[in-house]
Amino acid sequence: MKWLTHEVVTGVIVYAATDDPMAAVYSMAGAIIPDKVEGNPFKRHLSHRGWSHWPLLYILLAGVFASGKEYLGLDFGTLKEIGYFMAIGALLHIAEDALCGKVPWLTPYHKIGVRLFKVGSVGEYLTALVLVLGAYGLKIVFG
Repeated sequence: MKWLTHEVVTGVIVYAATDDPMAAVYSMAGAIIPDKVEGNPFKRHLSHRGWSHWPLLYILLAGVFASGKEYLGLDFGTLKEIGYFMAIGALLHIAEDALCGKVPWLTPYHKIGVRLFKVGSVGEYLTALVLVLGAYGLKIVFG
């Protein structure tokens, strides 16, 4: 998916799940991290959808931020929330990428996924629309 699609889909899903606009904003920022750490998309030196798309990294980060522990006697409050939702955004990015190609799963080298559409195609935008409407549909049904 393109970055804008990642941000929109991720932001809507998180907002629908939390009713928290700031959580949505933090997750939208996190939704571009897996691609951003790979560097310039036109001059990739790293394998696209490699270690930066390995979900375990972001699951561990989300766990650290969600643990609620103080470090060195300091409570980082908002920074923990930002880090947690950025990790959630990165995880949603990876799940979204799994709809248009393969992404790492158990290891950075074991990849899974399907190719429902080509990046930048009408299929991408229709899939994004279905995901957005689905998130709000679930919100309506389950409150």
